[in-house]
Amino acid sequence: MAGRKFCVGGNWKMNGDQKSIAEICKTLSDASLDANTEVVIGCPAIYLMYARNLLPCSIGVAGQNAYKVAKGAFTGEISPAMLKDIGADWVILGHSERRAIFNESDDLIAEKAEHALAEGLKVIACIGETLEEREAGKTNEVVARQMCAYAKKIKDWKNVVVAYEPVWAIGTGKTATPDQAQEVHAFLRKWLVDNVSQAVSDSLRIQYGGSVTAANAKELAKKPDIDGFLVGGASLKPEFVEIINARK
Repeated sequence: MAGRKFCVGGNWKMNGDQKSIAEICKTLSDASLDANTEVVIGCPAIYLMYARNLLPCSIGVAGQNAYKVAKGAFTGEISPAMLKDIGADWVILGHSERRAIFNESDDLIAEKAEHALAEGLKVIACIGETLEEREAGKTNEVVARQMCAYAKKIKDWKNVVVAYEPVWAIGTGKTATPDQAQEVHAFLRKWLVDNVSQAVSDSLRIQYGGSVTAANAKELAKKPDIDGFLVGGASLKPEFVEIINARK
């Protein structure tokens, strides 16, 4: 839709070393990327500063997680203030792997989002249902519950991008069809109208994430309520450039 800038995030997850990151950053630096698409790279925390120094400033850098307070006795955690200090401007929160493997609750994730926004970071707020939930017909119920937690804590949505990631399609090679993805995105827009505001529904960017590849990105990008992608494995490969340029 006009007015919502296409936004593509690459989530490297727990992958990469200095050599491979230098190669990816060079590929992105040398590529002709669509100027109408915002690009953000979610890099492992210990390589954030390294990647930031290698990437052009037109590409944003994101932490893959952050805690809900600025500092303190939280061994192993990092804060939004730390991310900002080393040049990151985004953070990915609520990813299904954080929810499933590390047992992060809707409420904790929403508190993290609230704090990150207050600290001046932009947030990619993830939501999505598991295969069991989809097969039980609970997709809308699950994403509404997750959105409700965010909406209790987020009052200004201008620095938020929502990433809808059907968990059953992450890293499995299964992708929601463009129609399945559009259906959930359209439901989210309606949910936003009913529970937040028409203005936020019109302006909030909703990414699709779940086995996005160069092969399916163009079809997905044509859908009216899909405003970008959060890309996992493919963001580590040269084809990520084609995904960024899906609307070119």
